Parts: sequence; structure tokens; C-alpha cells
Amino acid sequence: MTRKLLALALAAILSGCSTLPRDGPSGRAIDRGAEADADGADYAIVELDYAAAEQIRAVAAPYLGSLAAAASSERVDVIGEGDLLSIAIFEPSGTLFGGGSSGSGVRSGNQALPSVAVDRGGTVTVPFAGAVRVGGLTTTEAGAAIRRALSGRVGNPQVTVTIEENLSNTVTVLGEVKEPGRAPLSVNADTILDVIAEAGGASRPVDDIEVQIRRNDQTYAAPLSAVTTNFGENIRLQRGDQINLVYVPRRFKTFGALGTVAENDMPAGQVTLASALARAGGLNDNFANARAVLVFRFERPEVAQALGITQPPTIRGVPVVYRLNLEEASGFFTAGSFEVRPDDTIYAPRATAAELRKFFEFVQQISRVVYDISVTNTLNNN
Repeated sequence: MTRKLLALALAAILSGCSTLPRDGPSGRAIDRGAEADADGADYAIVELDYAAAEQIRAVAAPYLGSLAAAASSERVDVIGEGDLLSIAIFEPSGTLFGGGSSGSGVRSGNQALPSVAVDRGGTVTVPFAGAVRVGGLTTTEAGAAIRRALSGRVGNPQVTVTIEENLSNTVTVLGEVKEPGRAPLSVNADTILDVIAEAGGASRPVDDIEVQIRRNDQTYAAPLSAVTTNFGENIRLQRGDQINLVYVPRRFKTFGALGTVAENDMPAGQVTLASALARAGGLNDNFANARAVLVFRFERPEVAQALGITQPPTIRGVPVVYRLNLEEASGFFTAGSFEVRPDDTIYAPRATAAELRKFFEFVQQISRVVYDISVTNTLNNN
């Protein structure tokens, strides 16, 4: 029985390299994944130095989406259904409306009508003029239309029209804004940033917000950071647009022999590998292999091409593992230049010495178990 137990223990010891628990793949396993076989390599490994980091930075990151196609040239200074209008008619002769004044706002030779709403047909009813179509007209054009309708009834009338309450030239703003609701459009405030400002601004950092514009059956989307930095994305809107600010948090993950294993929210602005490692508590002094700090990323094809990577792309991009040596002083300059992207995974494998120590601790545990079984078996036989 003892010999059988020893044989089993020895088998467990010899297979310990593959059965020991790990925080992640070993350096050798990562190298094997980049070696081409009949099916091709799983990913490409790029030795990360300062030159490579600067080469990556030189390839401008494209915006993930654009609002440019949603730019509207439709007029926003016209009268529409539901608008409340204020109409004032000045009659020099005073024969129709009379003179004098009253508490309703009528002055000598001037008739201020009560506020009137534009009906579904785009018309308003004016005394002595009847139904006058004003929908789709500016206030100046509407005044001229009412003046023509009064022609022959009022001697040389002068008409002014103002929009008292703008209900048709509006858009709806939802999502991550401080004051969601309807926002009016005007000739000097009709862009996406005007509307967001009217709604109190974004309630989260601009880097974590995606702007979506819904118009008829189409949706346009772009990061809010692009809208605030690229004038071409700050488009003019049109009535009826639905604006939705969606929270899309930027995060990166840390695994392996680091201070913390977590999913980390990215702060506003650029995040370098040096700052990401600092947020993760740095490398574990007792276990981490500082010569092989790894960043797993689905890289943009244009960046992979600039780096000379021939790995075929997937739907998400080209799978690349960047490997940085932090045992060299130059590695810290590289870490301060290399920019971490959303969805990156930072991994620090265990050092070989740490793996050996872990292995011998496992052997020691097995040996102790075998010793205890042997002693117990001897005592029982005696």
C-alpha cells in the first residue's frame, strides 16, 4: 500500500508543472501561442520599446462613429404646429379697431391679440382676416401673410408676429444629461452642443459618453469627446430629433502578479501604461516577472500594419500582445509613453523563481502527506 501511495505521489510531483494553480499563463505558454502551426498563430507578440510606443501614437485614432451625415440644413426659425404666437396689428386710421386703450393691451391704433396657437393645419384665426396659414413661415413672413389677409378691410395695416412659446422647433434630450426633456432650437442655438448645454450639460465625463441622434428610422452615433473637439461633429439639428447620451464606460483589466486584480475605470484624458500599473498597485515584488509585463489588445489594422504585423485581423481587430521589459530603465520611459486603450488587459506573469518556489512548496505538501500515510500504515501493521 505504501509503495502504491508513493508511486501516486511521485506521479503527482512529476506532473506538478501542469497541475499547479496559476494566476494566468506562463511566459512559455504565451510564447507558444504566438508560434505558427497548421492553423496559424493565435496572436502576434510585439516587443514594446519607446520607438514602438511612439509609432503607435503616430497613427491617429479614428472616431468610432460620426454625426456628420446627420447635419441638417432645415430652417429652425419657422412657425410650426403648436407654437404660441403673439400678434399685434397697427391700424393708422383706427376705423376698424378703434382708438383709445384698455386693460387688454390695446393702445391707440394698435390691437394686441390674445396668444393664439397654430393648429394642425398650420393656420391661426385673426379677427377680420379669418384663418391665415402661417405654418412653415418665419415671423416676418407670417406678419406679411396676415397683412395681405386684412387688405381691403383695414387701411394699410402693419402687423408684427412673435413666437411667444416655441413648441415645434424642439428636440428631445435623454440619457446622461442633468436636465433631460425638450430643448428649443433657434437660429443661434441649433447645434448638438447648444442642445446639451441647454439640458444642463453631460452628467458624466465626456470620454465616457456616446451621443446618439435618432431621426426618422436612422440612428447616428459618435463619442461626445469627438463632438467637443471636432467642429465637423458639432452638427446642426432639426426639429423632432431625439438626442440620447449613453454612458459607455472605458475600462481596462489587470491580472497576474500585480497589486490588485480588478477591472478599472479609466479617468478622463490619456491613461499611460505607467499610470495604469500604478492604479493596479504596481508589480508584486515577490512574484512578478518584471521582464515581461504584457498588454493584450485587439489592435487597429492600420496600427498593426505600421508595426509590420502580419497576423490576420478578427472582427474586433488584430490580436496583439505587447511585451515590456521593466527591468531596464528605458522600460519606464516606454511605459510613460504607451497609451492604454479601453478593453486592454494588463497581465504580469510570475517569475520563474516564483514558479519554482510554488512547485517545491507543492512537492513539500505531497511529501508530508506521504510521510504521514507511511507512519500511519507502519503503526497499523505493528
